[in-house]
Amino acid sequence: MLSTRRLWSKVNEFIYCSDNRFLGVMKMSSQRQHSSKEIFALEDKHGCRNYAPLPVALSRGRGAFVWDVEGKKYFDFLSAYSAVNQGHCHPRIIEVLKKQADVLTLVSRAFYSDKLGEFEQFMTTLFGFDRLLPMNTGVEGGESACKIARKWGYDVKKIPKDQAKIIFAEGNFWGRTLSAVSSSSDPTCYEGFGPYMPCFSLVPYNNIPALEKALQDPTVAAFMVEPIQGEAGVIIPDDGYLKKVRELCTKYNVLWIADEVQTGLGRTGKLLAVEWEGVKPDILILGKALSGGVMPVSAVMANNNVMDVITPGTHGSTYGGNPLACAVSTEAIKVLLEEKLVENAAKLESVFRAELEKIPKNMITCIRGRGLMFAIDVHESIPAYDVCSRLKEAGLLAKTTHGQTIRLAPPLVISEQQLKDGTRIIQQVLQQFKK
Repeated sequence: MLSTRRLWSKVNEFIYCSDNRFLGVMKMSSQRQHSSKEIFALEDKHGCRNYAPLPVALSRGRGAFVWDVEGKKYFDFLSAYSAVNQGHCHPRIIEVLKKQADVLTLVSRAFYSDKLGEFEQFMTTLFGFDRLLPMNTGVEGGESACKIARKWGYDVKKIPKDQAKIIFAEGNFWGRTLSAVSSSSDPTCYEGFGPYMPCFSLVPYNNIPALEKALQDPTVAAFMVEPIQGEAGVIIPDDGYLKKVRELCTKYNVLWIADEVQTGLGRTGKLLAVEWEGVKPDILILGKALSGGVMPVSAVMANNNVMDVITPGTHGSTYGGNPLACAVSTEAIKVLLEEKLVENAAKLESVFRAELEKIPKNMITCIRGRGLMFAIDVHESIPAYDVCSRLKEAGLLAKTTHGQTIRLAPPLVISEQQLKDGTRIIQQVLQQFKK
């Protein structure tokens, strides 16, 4: 056993070494800006390789544009998977962020803050629900909705213990947690991560007969579905699908969970995508653009008869509902409404479609979209990833999903001329692949 003197010597030696390492890291961080290639190498060496990004290192953003570390400007036609609906670094949102950060950022839910109640009142009034559960990420919103649905199934529907089922649509995507991958039909998401969450099952998307058959099971607590499937390739259901979902869930006493993390907050030309059919879910999940792309914020909303199954100790989050998030998100929603970004997405849908339809039919096989949420399917003879690489070289950023599909979702602040200029780049790049 070390003597007290020797022990303190070891401690001081450790502190000295740690300080030197810290100073070394600080010195490196204050050096010149890394080049793009150096940034790629740093991530490849020190980061978990759970993404395969396009080779572009971004350092600045404003509105519908981003710039790489060498100063090259790009149209952003991905919007951080629709998290940046309000545009990059919207000045109103950033001003509120700075102001609140100077005052109070986090207290946890052990205490009240002066921001959470105001945020909850603002959101529930706007969206027409009784209560809001604040969380951080979209997948946390999905997890929370599933927990609420199961608890409701036991407490209200009286499903026997440990038998509550949740039905999902094939092709869904709501995150990468074990619960989320347990509901996935994509092998790249779920293979190698079993055993999976019990009592999760799938029905084909946009298939009412299959859904009704599944809902007839009295142990089903909820059906969770995206109004438009994003990751699957902007898959839009038939007209009337959501109305029928509402009718069937009511008929069989099943909660309808609408995953609007990506489709919500103006992306489709309505504040919520379910508004296209004039229906309302029992549980609504929001995320991504809820903070304008400034920080991770999500929310689950429901009425008292559903949300009241959650009581103290049954669910929580240290950061959920923090004052900084509440202030930022309130301003982010006000920006959407006051700057009429929802209306802009609706207005530009026809422009976007018309410009994409100028691409020769032998290059793309399908155009799907609503508002400013579009996808094109590139002809099987054209490598979609190569298209995105050339788009990047030409000054526009977009990303593939599921092979031949390229998603196109610019920020809702984009102007008509900017949208046309960006789409012209897509037209020109695809012409390079002309046979």
